[in-house]
Amino acid sequence: MNSSQNTNNDILLAIYRDQASVYRLKDIAMLVNEPDFTSLNAKLNYYVRSGRLLNPRKGIYTKPGFTAEEIACKLYTPSYLSLQYVLQRSGIIFQYDSAVTSVSYLSRAVDIGGQAFVYRKMKGSVLVNTSGILREKGINIATAERAFLDLCYLDRDFYFDNLHPLNRRMISELLPVYQNAALTKRVTKLILND
Repeated sequence: MNSSQNTNNDILLAIYRDQASVYRLKDIAMLVNEPDFTSLNAKLNYYVRSGRLLNPRKGIYTKPGFTAEEIACKLYTPSYLSLQYVLQRSGIIFQYDSAVTSVSYLSRAVDIGGQAFVYRKMKGSVLVNTSGILREKGINIATAERAFLDLCYLDRDFYFDNLHPLNRRMISELLPVYQNAALTKRVTKLILND
């Protein structure tokens, strides 16, 4: 086996040993300490053609079995899962929507392999504040309380089906992150009327 094959196997081995399953080119470059992006890109494209890696979207490489949640957090960074996606799973809203919703620095709707990813733009000071955001296995996801406040901030007329699961104390602690008097007034009204 020549040194080129060893290098290729080392890259693939490093990717498969890593906990993450979704990568951008720069993530892999850092993982394998490869400064030559052109060469690395050519190797990764070979892995895609040979079926060892997947390339569901330009610039995104995945191992088989990747999750929609992980890809949502890698498409646009910084971002975190929030809004309807989190609230639906927390029993706050009952309307089913298969889209994976996130908060990011821009507004976009993207379809990857039939899965819809929707990003809503949030002001920078709120976006980078990690209060109420959990990070697990490469996924940034808002707590139900943070997702509730995000949606109240972005859509003042949104209807919530069930506010009982929300932790009122946590909502009060997170409200100052938004620095918005109208949001505070609306949330207080919603919580008190529930």
